Amino acid sequence: MGITERREREKEEVRRKILDAARELFAREGYDHVTMRAIADAIEYSPTTIYNHFEDKEDLVEALCHEDFAQLLAALTASEPPKDPVARIRGLGQAYAAFARRYPNHYRFMFMTPREEGHQPKPQDPGSHSFELLRQSVKEAIETGRFRNEPADAMAQVIWASLHGVVALLVTYRKEQFPCVPPAPDLVERTLENTLRGFLIA
Repeated sequence: MGITERREREKEEVRRKILDAARELFAREGYDHVTMRAIADAIEYSPTTIYNHFEDKEDLVEALCHEDFAQLLAALTASEPPKDPVARIRGLGQAYAAFARRYPNHYRFMFMTPREEGHQPKPQDPGSHSFELLRQSVKEAIETGRFRNEPADAMAQVIWASLHGVVALLVTYRKEQFPCVPPAPDLVERTLENTLRGFLIA
C-alpha cells in the first residue's frame, strides 16, 4: 500500500470514529448538549481534528443522518416487494422494526434526537425515500380498494407513528421496565396489524 492510500485509509478511520462517537453522544445526551469538543474528547482527539472533517456540528449531523437513513433504505429494499400493497406495508413495517432493534443507537439518533429548529428533510434524502415507499404503498392500497378512501399522507403518518411508538419503547426500555410483564414477542406485529385493521375495507 502506498503513502497516499495509507493516508486516505487513516483519514477514513478517523472520520468513522468521529461519526460513531457523535451518534452515541447525540442519542444519549441530545443535540443541544453535545459540543464538538465533547465529541473530540470522546475519541481523544483535538477539536481541530473534528473540524478537518466537518465544517460544524450541523454538517456532522447531516453526514450521520444521510449515512444512517441510507442504511435504513437499504434494509427496506433488501428483498423483492410483494405485489399486494397491504402485504408490502407489512413487510416494510417488519423491516423497519428489525433495523431499529439491530441498530438501536442509530435509531435513537435518527428519530429521537431533536435537530436544529427549521431543519427540513430534502426530497432526495434517503430518509424521504424511505417514507415514500410507505406512502406509495398506502396510495396503491387505496386505489385498489384495499384501504378506505382517506388521505394517503395521513394514513402513512399514522402507520409510521404507530410503528415508531412500539419500536421506540423496545429500543429504550429494558424488559423489566415494561408494565406488569415483559413485552410480547410479537408486539410489533400486533401493533402493525391493529393499525392496518383500522384502514382495511372488510
